[in-house]
Amino acid sequence: MSKKRKDYTLGVLTSGGDAPGMNACVRAVVRTAMNEGVSVVGVMNGYEGLINGEFKRWKNARDVGGFLRRGGTVLQTQRSKRFREKNGQREAIRNMNEEGIDGLITIGGDGTLAGAHVIAQQGVQVIGVPASIDNDIWGTDMAIGVDTALNTITEAVDKLRDTASSHTRAFLVETMGRASGYLAVQAGIAAGAEIVLCPEFPTSVEEVAATIEDAYRRGKNHAIIIVAEGASLRTTELASKLDAMDIGFKTRVTILGHIQRGGSPTAFDRLLAARLGIRAVEVLLEGQTDFIVGLRGRDITMAPLEDVISNKRPVNMEHFNMVRQLAR
Repeated sequence: MSKKRKDYTLGVLTSGGDAPGMNACVRAVVRTAMNEGVSVVGVMNGYEGLINGEFKRWKNARDVGGFLRRGGTVLQTQRSKRFREKNGQREAIRNMNEEGIDGLITIGGDGTLAGAHVIAQQGVQVIGVPASIDNDIWGTDMAIGVDTALNTITEAVDKLRDTASSHTRAFLVETMGRASGYLAVQAGIAAGAEIVLCPEFPTSVEEVAATIEDAYRRGKNHAIIIVAEGASLRTTELASKLDAMDIGFKTRVTILGHIQRGGSPTAFDRLLAARLGIRAVEVLLEGQTDFIVGLRGRDITMAPLEDVISNKRPVNMEHFNMVRQLAR
């Protein structure tokens, strides 16, 4: 790095969908940087705020006290159409230069990391931190927010099971995941679903009906079907079709929606956010750029942003099959 650390200013932003643990990561970034004598600027409202010049400076480490347990993002977040255009990118970089920001840490999902790569290609020193409850980011085993979201889904399904068994019903529970079935599959294992529907593995109405009818014939007093929002079968339409068939159970639909994004992060997400935030500052101060920091096994590693945005982390077929194997 060409500048002395006391003359270095680091920027940090959160962008895209919020994920529990983002604030814990911001806290780790701020305190690690300040320990190195580096000034830290928070960018409000993601890339849109970068275009608008919405900055806040933290004066000391106590300014980020209490961030660990807070859900959402204190820096707030927006999706920015303007940042997709060259003019928006140029304005963002100009504002960074005027604010004296020498390097940027971006915390978010695939869109956030794609934006980081774009400005890295234009000379900005930038490191990405994966934070997305979908866990579809290549280059990391887990993203910030995934564990909390899974715990939220599992707790919700456990409660729904009480009602399902009391009324002898089949419950269709819709989780988030437009293009990725990770949450649905993992929740299906953790919550003991009969079947999971996700974008990666198309399932027919007849197959779902046969699974539910089989559960009824085996004497079960309820059935749980978890449906990723991006599955080929839409949840409410599927419920109507199942009710028109003789499958033993009547169906009910619960769409969990944005409750999966909120809440205080779990211990796992707090620890992951701390490790990723610390490492992001370290590699930025080492002069690295155009990478993400991620978790591989037990280690914090790096992956080029170009590779990250060119690939998708696939859903494990073995885990998908585990749902049915365990639904007995």
